[in-house]
Amino acid sequence: MTRPILFLNPAFKQMIWGGSRLKAEFGYEIPGDKTGECWAVSAHPNGDCVIKEGIYEGKTLSQLWKEEPGLFGNSDLDRFPLLIKIIDAKDDLSIQVHPDDDYAKEHENGSLGKTECWYILDCPKGASLVVGHNAGSKEELEEMIHQSKWSELIREVPVKKGDFIQIDPGTVHAIKGGLMILETQQNSDITYRVYDYDRLTDGKKRQLHVEQSIDVITVPAPSAADSVRSALDLPENTLNELITCDYYKVWKLEVTESVSFEQTHPFMVMSVIEGEGMINGQEIKKGDHFILPHGFGTVDMQGKITVIASSVQ
Repeated sequence: MTRPILFLNPAFKQMIWGGSRLKAEFGYEIPGDKTGECWAVSAHPNGDCVIKEGIYEGKTLSQLWKEEPGLFGNSDLDRFPLLIKIIDAKDDLSIQVHPDDDYAKEHENGSLGKTECWYILDCPKGASLVVGHNAGSKEELEEMIHQSKWSELIREVPVKKGDFIQIDPGTVHAIKGGLMILETQQNSDITYRVYDYDRLTDGKKRQLHVEQSIDVITVPAPSAADSVRSALDLPENTLNELITCDYYKVWKLEVTESVSFEQTHPFMVMSVIEGEGMINGQEIKKGDHFILPHGFGTVDMQGKITVIASSVQ
């Protein structure tokens, strides 16, 4: 029996920095005009996506992971390993950092750490992101944080549409206002805020995690030149690998004619970021997110479609 494509209904998050572009750009029914995140493929308790149609309709992704392990290659992992988001940053996000697996397991009730990567869907001209910092030692880092020397500490790098950035645990980072990003990450919701511009929510500042941040920030930061690469103008009609790390592989696929390939991974997540077309006889369009299960076999795609795809090793 051919295994079905698993289309998912996203979960949405209202954020202090969010906007309304997820509706304007992708046609999603969002909960309000401060919707910052679309959790497009997620089995996390804080946003568990539901299967949209077919024989598994109505089941959550976490439920399917437990009940039908064969769909995901009978993995020995204890949870679906990835989380795919679209982020609409109307305003700047907090300056933040994520822990690795070991630190999160010990300090965050057995959570996974968070390694993530960003594909820039859209951004204003002259845009930048916070990636890394300028402290030369842990002592200098602590001093700059405690004395609020943010302009000296924070490192901004220029970015443009189609850029790709890997954010390893321990990397100080922040998405700036005006950017829209597709994020592929570990299945984790652990974020340590270093600084939040003294913003107020309901009259109160949001919680910071200064000591945890100092614990996990990598010093010195890797070079800015190693942080950002362009993923525009890649060969069409082929899976172009953007990154392979311990937690995921990510590809970009731009379909302009008929394309066929074999799905040989434990599973493959696909997010349609532009255009419309067909996959194995089913219509797909911008804003659709789905999983090609283990053993799916030949994938046939037609149309004008741009996809960011991911899997595990």
